[in-house]
Amino acid sequence: MITAAETKLRIIDDRRWWKIPLMDFADDFRRNKDSAAIEQPFILDDELIDAVLAGVIEYLCDELTISTPEWLNEVPSCRKPYFVSGMDNLKATAIVESPLRFRMRKVFVMENFLFRV
Repeated sequence: MITAAETKLRIIDDRRWWKIPLMDFADDFRRNKDSAAIEQPFILDDELIDAVLAGVIEYLCDELTISTPEWLNEVPSCRKPYFVSGMDNLKATAIVESPLRFRMRKVFVMENFLFRV
């Protein structure tokens, strides 16, 4: 089982490739459906990554009908909108497609952000 706290540590180790541990966590959480993976809060040290990881946890909890942990309320939203793709021509699409849990944190992703093939 991969925890949210472990995921954040993996992201801190190499921020250039932050999406790999994030997607590993999402895959593992979907597979195991174990709320123990989200019991412990992660380190809050990066506004953007913290908001994305919190949005992922909330989105997956909704998807899997697992209660979201209270500690997620302490994770702040981004001060400015954050478009994960980083591409200007995708901003309008991300605004429309971004799931509610991400939009609430001012994080904008494409609707397929957490889909895997």
